Amino acid sequence: MASEEAEGELSARYQKALDALSSLITKRSLFVNNNQSHRFHLLFHYLKVLELEEVVSELKIIHVAGTKGKGSTCTFSESILRGYGLRTGLFTSPHLIDVRERFRLNGIEISQEKFVDYFWCCFHKLKEKTSNEIPMPTYFCFLALLAFKIFATEQVDVVILEVGLGGRYDATNVIQKPVVCGVTSLGYDHMEILGHTLAEIAAEKAGIFKSGVPAFTVPQPDEAMRILDEKASKLDVKLQVVEPLDSSQRLGLQGEHQYLNASLAVALCSTFLQKIGIIEDKNDTNDGLPERVISGLSNAYLMGRAMIVPDSELPEEIVFYLDGAHSPESMEACATWFSQQVKERNQKISEQILLFNCMTVRDPSLLLPRLRTKCIDQGVEFKNAVFVPNMSVYNQVGGSWSKFEQRVDDSTTWQLGLKSIWDNIARGEAKTKSRSDSKEEEKSLVFSSLPLAVDWLRDSARRKSKQVRFQVLVTGSLHLVGDLLRLVKKRNV
Repeated sequence: MASEEAEGELSARYQKALDALSSLITKRSLFVNNNQSHRFHLLFHYLKVLELEEVVSELKIIHVAGTKGKGSTCTFSESILRGYGLRTGLFTSPHLIDVRERFRLNGIEISQEKFVDYFWCCFHKLKEKTSNEIPMPTYFCFLALLAFKIFATEQVDVVILEVGLGGRYDATNVIQKPVVCGVTSLGYDHMEILGHTLAEIAAEKAGIFKSGVPAFTVPQPDEAMRILDEKASKLDVKLQVVEPLDSSQRLGLQGEHQYLNASLAVALCSTFLQKIGIIEDKNDTNDGLPERVISGLSNAYLMGRAMIVPDSELPEEIVFYLDGAHSPESMEACATWFSQQVKERNQKISEQILLFNCMTVRDPSLLLPRLRTKCIDQGVEFKNAVFVPNMSVYNQVGGSWSKFEQRVDDSTTWQLGLKSIWDNIARGEAKTKSRSDSKEEEKSLVFSSLPLAVDWLRDSARRKSKQVRFQVLVTGSLHLVGDLLRLVKKRNV
């Protein structure tokens, strides 16, 4: 009984912390233009208030920026270094279900008890020092400060730090001397903040480079590579380009694109280990990679990226393929991964269905054609395309399932726009096909909530009498992926 009371008290304290955290959320428009610089420089004041200046300077950090693949690269890196017996701290974003996913100690998200203690320690200290000139940190800035507090107090051996947005003015860039930096694949995303050309975007990402600190990147478009080289040269940074690992290597994260992320992680970890004095045993290798590296790559796990989750009610009839792709380039990678899975897993008659939503800051006219064309090129066509609102909202950082269920957006204006784009693409394709080539007409649907869409899937599957398996690709937004995971109650997959 006492244990239940203690759990209830902790749950209440945790919810109170989440409510306080939600109060720090501001509209993204506030970050545009000169305000980015102002808010970034406030971070140094916040570090001083939290008495973290010295301890943060002593942390051994791997810092990773990029448009896509940041989370995967950081996850591979953490898994590799944990295999070397190092105590790891991993900070990533966004979270799918619970904000504690952003803070991992030795591969495990921080406990509620520790989160609450560290949260209020930071929150109260900062609140005491606020004024009109120096307000409370914004949501992500606070989370970055909280990560520094957690990892410094927990005395981790290495911090793997994923940039939230951009690089130059990102809250994580308050660090002055990382051990090594990485830049993953660059592309067009967050253009309203980072710029409308690859050169502008690359310049923001290269903002994490520090004088004399080695850095690695992957093959980039010429325009982006030129800027990265220029920024590196000015800071005396040795910038090296890695090539993908051999595809025979088994990876814990699925998808052809992960071989490039894994290669970057290997380079970052190798440099880190050398810098801290851990020398590889050249005899302990397999096809050029040390056994502990191979083990780390194969055991890496990241929720929401290339995940396969059977439905909790109809596991044989409905399988969800989850990937939080939300840029044109990642859409193509997602389509390639899904198409491969469809070909490998078709033991019975199957129908492919798209379940999609993207944030309004994205351009669906760039996302949906890339996804559809890539799938068709690989022989996969969708029977239905279903468009839904996100159930969660940007400021939902956790909380009870009952509260989550109430977050349903009654407006489907955006989803109807997505449907229109999809239908226009389909009509354009139909005109180029002869009647003999055309298959049964596909249907696109809009539902006012995700639960209604899942109910429709389940009802449709039951009508098929187990003769057909639905392979449902859920993509376009990490929020949507998180919503789906909650809904099918697969929290601990």
